[in-house]
Amino acid sequence: MLPPHPRHGPVPSHPRHGPEDLCALGTDLYVRALNEGRLNARDAEDAPCLVAFGLLQPAIGTTDRLEPVPPAVALHRLLGDSAQRVADERRREARLSETFEPLMRIDGRRTAGDDAGPIRVLSGIPRINQAISEAMEDATSELLCIQPNAHYADPRGVVAHRLSLRRDQAMLDRGGRIRTLYQHTQRHLPLVRARYEQLRGDAEARSLDEVTDRLIVVDRRIAYIPAGEEATLALEVRHPALISYFVTTFERLWRLATPMYPEAAPRPSLNGVTPRQRTIAALLVEGHTDASIADRLGMNVRTARVHIAKLAATLGSESRAQLGYLIGRSGILDQEH
Repeated sequence: MLPPHPRHGPVPSHPRHGPEDLCALGTDLYVRALNEGRLNARDAEDAPCLVAFGLLQPAIGTTDRLEPVPPAVALHRLLGDSAQRVADERRREARLSETFEPLMRIDGRRTAGDDAGPIRVLSGIPRINQAISEAMEDATSELLCIQPNAHYADPRGVVAHRLSLRRDQAMLDRGGRIRTLYQHTQRHLPLVRARYEQLRGDAEARSLDEVTDRLIVVDRRIAYIPAGEEATLALEVRHPALISYFVTTFERLWRLATPMYPEAAPRPSLNGVTPRQRTIAALLVEGHTDASIADRLGMNVRTARVHIAKLAATLGSESRAQLGYLIGRSGILDQEH
Protein backbone atom coordinates (compact mmCIF):
# COMPACT_ATOMS: atom_id res chain seq x y z
CA MET A 1 0.00 0.00 0.00
CA LEU A 2 1.32 3.48 -0.90
CA PRO A 3 1.85 6.02 1.90
CA PRO A 4 -0.03 9.37 1.99
CA HIS A 5 1.13 12.01 -0.44
CA PRO A 6 3.77 14.20 1.24
CA ARG A 7 1.84 17.41 0.59
CA HIS A 8 -1.80 16.68 -0.08
CA GLY A 9 -2.51 13.44 1.79
CA PRO A 10 -3.78 10.34 -0.12
CA VAL A 11 -3.92 10.56 -3.91
CA PRO A 12 -7.23 8.88 -4.87
CA SER A 13 -6.44 8.96 -8.57
CA HIS A 14 -3.18 7.09 -8.20
CA PRO A 15 -3.66 3.33 -8.64
CA ARG A 16 -2.59 0.94 -5.92
CA HIS A 17 0.26 -1.25 -7.08
CA GLY A 18 3.49 -2.88 -6.03
CA PRO A 19 7.00 -2.13 -7.31
CA GLU A 20 6.75 -5.12 -9.67
CA ASP A 21 3.83 -3.35 -11.47
CA LEU A 22 5.13 0.20 -11.69
CA CYS A 23 2.47 2.55 -13.11
CA ALA A 24 2.97 4.19 -16.51
CA LEU A 25 3.33 7.69 -15.07
CA GLY A 26 5.82 6.50 -12.49
CA THR A 27 7.83 4.68 -15.15
CA ASP A 28 7.96 7.75 -17.41
CA LEU A 29 9.04 10.04 -14.58
CA TYR A 30 11.68 7.60 -13.35
CA VAL A 31 13.14 7.28 -16.87
CA ARG A 32 13.17 11.06 -17.14
CA ALA A 33 14.95 11.37 -13.79
CA LEU A 34 17.56 8.81 -14.84
CA ASN A 35 18.21 10.65 -18.10
CA GLU A 36 18.35 14.14 -16.56
CA GLY A 37 19.85 13.18 -13.18
CA ARG A 38 17.13 15.00 -11.24
CA LEU A 39 13.42 15.74 -11.09
CA ASN A 40 11.43 18.63 -9.71
CA ALA A 41 9.56 17.50 -6.60
CA ARG A 42 6.29 18.95 -7.89
CA ASP A 43 6.54 16.84 -11.05
CA ALA A 44 6.58 13.67 -8.92
CA GLU A 45 3.54 14.59 -6.81
CA ASP A 46 1.15 12.58 -8.98
CA ALA A 47 3.37 9.47 -8.76
CA PRO A 48 4.09 9.03 -5.03
CA CYS A 49 5.08 5.42 -5.77
CA LEU A 50 8.53 6.60 -6.89
CA VAL A 51 9.45 7.85 -3.43
CA ALA A 52 7.52 5.09 -1.64
CA PHE A 53 9.42 2.34 -3.48
CA GLY A 54 12.80 4.07 -3.09
CA LEU A 55 13.25 4.99 -6.76
CA LEU A 56 13.57 8.73 -6.02
CA GLN A 57 15.15 10.38 -3.00
CA PRO A 58 15.47 14.03 -1.87
CA ALA A 59 18.53 15.82 -3.14
CA ILE A 60 21.01 16.90 -0.49
CA GLY A 61 20.51 20.51 0.61
CA THR A 62 17.10 21.08 -0.96
CA THR A 63 13.53 19.82 -0.69
CA ASP A 64 12.45 20.97 -4.15
CA ARG A 65 14.47 18.46 -6.13
CA LEU A 66 14.54 14.66 -6.22
CA GLU A 67 17.36 12.49 -7.49
CA PRO A 68 16.98 9.00 -8.98
CA VAL A 69 18.30 5.97 -7.11
CA PRO A 70 20.27 3.75 -9.54
CA PRO A 71 18.04 0.86 -10.74
CA ALA A 72 20.52 -1.79 -9.55
CA VAL A 73 20.57 -0.29 -6.04
CA ALA A 74 16.77 0.04 -5.92
CA LEU A 75 16.33 -3.54 -7.14
CA HIS A 76 18.75 -4.86 -4.51
CA ARG A 77 16.83 -3.08 -1.75
CA LEU A 78 13.45 -4.32 -2.98
CA LEU A 79 14.73 -7.88 -3.26
CA GLY A 80 16.07 -7.57 0.28
CA ASP A 81 12.63 -6.47 1.49
CA SER A 82 11.09 -9.46 -0.28
CA ALA A 83 13.60 -11.85 1.30
CA GLN A 84 12.81 -10.41 4.73
CA ARG A 85 9.08 -11.02 4.18
CA VAL A 86 9.83 -14.63 3.24
CA ALA A 87 11.97 -15.03 6.37
CA ASP A 88 9.19 -13.56 8.51
CA GLU A 89 6.70 -15.99 7.01
CA ARG A 90 9.02 -18.92 7.71
CA ARG A 91 9.30 -17.82 11.33
CA ARG A 92 5.52 -17.64 11.49
CA GLU A 93 5.28 -21.18 10.10
CA ALA A 94 7.75 -22.37 12.73
CA ARG A 95 5.72 -20.76 15.51
CA LEU A 96 2.55 -22.36 14.17
CA SER A 97 4.27 -25.74 14.11
CA GLU A 98 5.46 -25.30 17.69
CA THR A 99 1.95 -24.33 18.78
CA PHE A 100 0.11 -27.19 17.12
CA GLU A 101 2.70 -29.98 17.52
CA PRO A 102 1.77 -30.79 21.16
CA LEU A 103 -1.91 -30.55 20.25
CA MET A 104 -1.49 -33.17 17.54
CA ARG A 105 -0.03 -35.56 20.12
CA ILE A 106 -3.23 -35.53 22.17
CA ASP A 107 -4.76 -39.02 22.12
CA GLY A 108 -8.43 -38.50 21.34
CA ARG A 109 -11.10 -39.21 18.77
CA ARG A 110 -11.02 -35.66 17.42
CA THR A 111 -7.27 -35.59 16.82
CA ALA A 112 -5.32 -37.34 14.07
CA GLY A 113 -5.57 -41.12 13.97
CA ASP A 114 -2.77 -43.64 14.12
CA ASP A 115 -1.53 -42.50 10.72
CA ALA A 116 0.09 -39.12 11.33
CA GLY A 117 0.29 -38.46 7.58
CA PRO A 118 3.20 -37.78 5.23
CA ILE A 119 4.68 -34.97 7.37
CA ARG A 120 5.29 -35.00 11.12
CA VAL A 121 6.64 -32.19 13.30
CA LEU A 122 9.43 -33.12 15.71
CA SER A 123 10.14 -30.80 18.61
CA GLY A 124 13.31 -30.95 20.69
CA ILE A 125 16.76 -32.33 19.87
CA PRO A 126 16.28 -35.60 21.84
CA ARG A 127 13.07 -36.41 19.96
CA ILE A 128 14.63 -35.52 16.60
CA ASN A 129 17.63 -37.78 17.28
CA GLN A 130 15.36 -40.58 18.44
CA ALA A 131 13.27 -40.38 15.25
CA ILE A 132 16.37 -40.47 13.03
CA SER A 133 17.80 -43.40 15.00
CA GLU A 134 14.54 -45.34 14.65
CA ALA A 135 14.43 -44.67 10.91
CA MET A 136 18.01 -45.86 10.48
CA GLU A 137 17.54 -49.05 12.49
CA ASP A 138 15.94 -50.71 9.45
CA ALA A 139 17.96 -48.84 6.79
CA THR A 140 19.95 -51.10 4.49
CA SER A 141 20.23 -49.19 1.22
CA GLU A 142 21.50 -45.59 1.29
CA LEU A 143 21.81 -42.54 3.51
CA LEU A 144 22.05 -39.09 1.88
CA CYS A 145 23.13 -36.14 4.03
CA ILE A 146 23.71 -32.44 3.53
CA GLN A 147 25.64 -30.90 6.41
CA PRO A 148 25.96 -27.08 6.30
CA ASN A 149 28.51 -25.26 8.35
CA ALA A 150 28.58 -26.77 11.85
CA HIS A 151 30.11 -25.18 14.92
CA TYR A 152 31.78 -28.18 16.50
CA ALA A 153 33.02 -26.06 19.36
CA ASP A 154 29.46 -26.38 20.68
CA PRO A 155 29.36 -29.46 22.98
CA ARG A 156 26.01 -30.40 21.44
CA GLY A 157 27.74 -30.71 18.07
CA VAL A 158 30.27 -33.18 19.50
CA VAL A 159 27.51 -35.29 21.07
CA ALA A 160 25.51 -35.30 17.83
CA HIS A 161 28.66 -36.27 15.91
CA ARG A 162 29.28 -39.30 18.15
CA LEU A 163 25.65 -40.40 17.93
CA SER A 164 25.57 -40.12 14.13
CA LEU A 165 28.89 -41.97 13.87
CA ARG A 166 27.42 -44.99 15.70
CA ARG A 167 24.26 -44.95 13.59
CA ASP A 168 26.20 -44.62 10.34
CA GLN A 169 28.63 -47.43 11.14
CA ALA A 170 25.73 -49.75 11.99
CA MET A 171 24.18 -49.03 8.60
CA LEU A 172 27.48 -49.58 6.78
CA ASP A 173 27.87 -52.90 8.60
CA ARG A 174 24.49 -53.93 7.08
CA GLY A 175 25.85 -53.23 3.60
CA GLY A 176 24.43 -49.74 3.17
CA ARG A 177 25.99 -46.74 1.44
CA ILE A 178 26.46 -43.21 2.83
CA ARG A 179 27.03 -40.00 0.87
CA THR A 180 27.48 -36.64 2.60
CA LEU A 181 27.80 -33.08 1.28
CA TYR A 182 29.72 -30.52 3.34
CA GLN A 183 30.72 -26.90 2.87
CA HIS A 184 34.33 -26.43 1.71
CA THR A 185 35.16 -24.74 5.02
CA GLN A 186 34.54 -28.04 6.83
CA ARG A 187 37.00 -30.09 4.79
CA HIS A 188 39.79 -29.85 7.36
CA LEU A 189 37.78 -29.79 10.59
CA PRO A 190 39.21 -32.43 12.97
CA LEU A 191 35.84 -34.09 13.64
CA VAL A 192 35.03 -34.32 9.93
CA ARG A 193 38.43 -35.83 9.13
CA ALA A 194 38.20 -38.21 12.07
CA ARG A 195 34.75 -39.32 10.95
CA TYR A 196 36.03 -40.77 7.70
CA GLU A 197 39.12 -42.21 9.34
CA GLN A 198 36.84 -44.17 11.67
CA LEU A 199 34.03 -45.22 9.33
CA ARG A 200 34.48 -48.60 7.69
CA GLY A 201 32.48 -49.29 4.55
CA ASP A 202 31.01 -47.48 1.53
CA ALA A 203 31.09 -43.90 2.80
CA GLU A 204 31.81 -40.92 0.53
CA ALA A 205 32.00 -37.18 1.13
CA ARG A 206 32.13 -34.17 -1.16
CA SER A 207 32.07 -30.42 -0.59
CA LEU A 208 30.69 -27.20 -2.11
CA ASP A 209 31.16 -23.52 -1.32
CA GLU A 210 27.42 -23.30 -0.54
CA VAL A 211 24.98 -26.03 0.38
CA THR A 212 21.32 -26.08 1.34
CA ASP A 213 20.02 -26.37 4.88
CA ARG A 214 20.53 -29.67 6.67
CA LEU A 215 18.96 -32.69 4.95
CA ILE A 216 18.90 -36.39 5.82
CA VAL A 217 17.27 -38.95 3.49
CA VAL A 218 17.05 -42.57 4.69
CA ASP A 219 16.63 -45.30 2.06
CA ARG A 220 14.80 -42.78 -0.16
CA ARG A 221 11.63 -43.31 1.90
CA ILE A 222 11.93 -40.84 4.77
CA ALA A 223 13.62 -37.44 5.12
CA TYR A 224 14.40 -34.94 7.86
CA ILE A 225 14.68 -31.19 7.30
CA PRO A 226 14.79 -28.14 9.63
CA ALA A 227 11.46 -26.51 10.47
CA GLY A 228 12.89 -23.28 11.86
CA GLU A 229 16.02 -21.24 12.39
CA GLU A 230 16.82 -23.08 15.60
CA ALA A 231 17.90 -26.73 15.64
CA THR A 232 15.10 -27.72 18.00
CA LEU A 233 12.36 -28.16 15.41
CA ALA A 234 12.36 -30.52 12.41
CA LEU A 235 10.00 -32.11 9.91
CA GLU A 236 9.87 -35.83 9.26
CA VAL A 237 8.78 -36.24 5.64
CA ARG A 238 7.41 -39.43 4.09
CA HIS A 239 5.61 -38.02 1.05
CA PRO A 240 7.00 -39.77 -2.08
CA ALA A 241 6.91 -36.62 -4.24
CA LEU A 242 8.85 -34.61 -1.65
CA ILE A 243 11.34 -37.41 -1.12
CA SER A 244 11.92 -37.58 -4.87
CA TYR A 245 12.48 -33.81 -4.96
CA PHE A 246 15.01 -33.97 -2.11
CA VAL A 247 16.90 -36.83 -3.77
CA THR A 248 17.01 -35.03 -7.13
CA THR A 249 18.34 -31.88 -5.46
CA PHE A 250 21.00 -33.90 -3.63
CA GLU A 251 22.12 -35.70 -6.81
CA ARG A 252 22.52 -32.44 -8.73
CA LEU A 253 24.56 -30.87 -5.94
CA TRP A 254 26.61 -34.07 -5.64
CA ARG A 255 27.63 -33.89 -9.30
CA LEU A 256 28.81 -30.29 -8.82
CA ALA A 257 30.73 -31.03 -5.61
CA THR A 258 34.45 -31.69 -5.09
CA PRO A 259 35.41 -35.15 -3.74
CA MET A 260 37.00 -35.03 -0.30
CA TYR A 261 36.80 -38.66 0.78
CA PRO A 262 38.07 -41.22 0.01
CA GLU A 263 40.25 -39.08 -2.28
CA ALA A 264 40.29 -35.30 -2.34
CA ALA A 265 40.50 -33.78 -5.82
CA PRO A 266 42.25 -30.39 -6.10
CA ARG A 267 40.13 -27.65 -7.64
CA PRO A 268 42.04 -25.86 -10.42
CA SER A 269 42.34 -22.07 -10.64
CA LEU A 270 41.51 -20.21 -13.85
CA ASN A 271 43.65 -17.21 -14.86
CA GLY A 272 44.92 -16.96 -11.31
CA VAL A 273 41.43 -16.85 -9.76
CA THR A 274 40.60 -19.79 -7.50
CA PRO A 275 37.16 -21.45 -7.43
CA ARG A 276 36.59 -19.98 -3.93
CA GLN A 277 37.38 -16.51 -5.25
CA ARG A 278 34.99 -16.99 -8.19
CA THR A 279 32.23 -17.86 -5.76
CA ILE A 280 33.00 -14.74 -3.72
CA ALA A 281 33.12 -12.67 -6.92
CA ALA A 282 29.60 -13.80 -7.82
CA LEU A 283 28.33 -12.78 -4.38
CA LEU A 284 30.08 -9.41 -4.62
CA VAL A 285 28.39 -8.69 -7.94
CA GLU A 286 25.05 -9.55 -6.35
CA GLY A 287 25.69 -6.81 -3.77
CA HIS A 288 26.41 -8.90 -0.68
CA THR A 289 28.41 -7.42 2.18
CA ASP A 290 31.57 -9.01 3.59
CA ALA A 291 29.58 -10.30 6.59
CA SER A 292 26.89 -11.79 4.35
CA ILE A 293 29.48 -13.53 2.16
CA ALA A 294 31.23 -14.96 5.20
CA ASP A 295 27.96 -16.29 6.62
CA ARG A 296 26.90 -17.93 3.36
CA LEU A 297 30.27 -19.59 2.84
CA GLY A 298 30.74 -20.69 6.44
CA MET A 299 33.84 -18.61 7.19
CA ASN A 300 34.66 -15.67 9.44
CA VAL A 301 34.61 -12.11 8.10
CA ARG A 302 38.39 -11.75 8.31
CA THR A 303 38.92 -14.79 6.06
CA ALA A 304 36.34 -13.49 3.59
CA ARG A 305 38.14 -10.15 3.40
CA VAL A 306 41.47 -11.89 2.80
CA HIS A 307 39.93 -13.69 -0.21
CA ILE A 308 38.43 -10.42 -1.47
CA ALA A 309 41.79 -8.67 -1.17
CA LYS A 310 43.51 -11.46 -3.12
CA LEU A 311 40.81 -11.30 -5.80
CA ALA A 312 41.25 -7.53 -6.06
CA ALA A 313 45.03 -7.91 -6.37
CA THR A 314 44.67 -10.54 -9.10
CA LEU A 315 42.28 -8.35 -11.13
CA GLY A 316 44.25 -5.13 -10.46
CA SER A 317 41.44 -3.39 -8.61
CA GLU A 318 42.14 -0.34 -6.47
CA SER A 319 38.66 0.07 -4.97
CA ARG A 320 35.53 -1.92 -4.11
CA ALA A 321 33.53 -0.16 -6.85
CA GLN A 322 36.21 -0.88 -9.46
CA LEU A 323 36.37 -4.51 -8.35
CA GLY A 324 32.75 -5.12 -9.36
CA TYR A 325 33.45 -3.61 -12.80
CA LEU A 326 36.62 -5.68 -13.27
CA ILE A 327 34.85 -8.88 -12.24
CA GLY A 328 32.24 -8.32 -14.94
CA ARG A 329 34.82 -7.42 -17.58
CA SER A 330 37.11 -10.33 -16.74
CA GLY A 331 34.55 -12.99 -17.67
CA ILE A 332 35.54 -15.19 -14.70
CA LEU A 333 31.90 -15.75 -13.81
CA ASP A 334 31.25 -17.15 -17.28
CA GLN A 335 33.90 -19.85 -16.93
CA GLU A 336 33.17 -23.40 -15.88
CA HIS A 337 33.77 -24.11 -12.19
